[in-house]
Amino acid sequence: MRLTRRGRVVVLALLLALAGAVAVLVAPQSRAADPAARPRAVVVQPGETLWDLATRSNSRGWDPFQLIDEIRRLNALPGYTVYPGQELTLPPER
Repeated sequence: MRLTRRGRVVVLALLLALAGAVAVLVAPQSRAADPAARPRAVVVQPGETLWDLATRSNSRGWDPFQLIDEIRRLNALPGYTVYPGQELTLPPER
């Protein structure tokens, strides 16, 4: 069977449409519509450290050092010192 130039363009367009449909069907679902988890707030108690907060609130299974860095980032902490009565935002639980 011989195809004209127009026939080849039509066949190519059909193949591209088929490939696009397959890509849409096998692509993972988007998580963009998932509701955003709310950050948690805690008040630092006397004697508590960032390590204590990170290990006690580690429901995500993060490395405590990674969680400490995330707590520092969320609260714009310049160092690792926290004070009793200070309110800190913790990463949301998932």
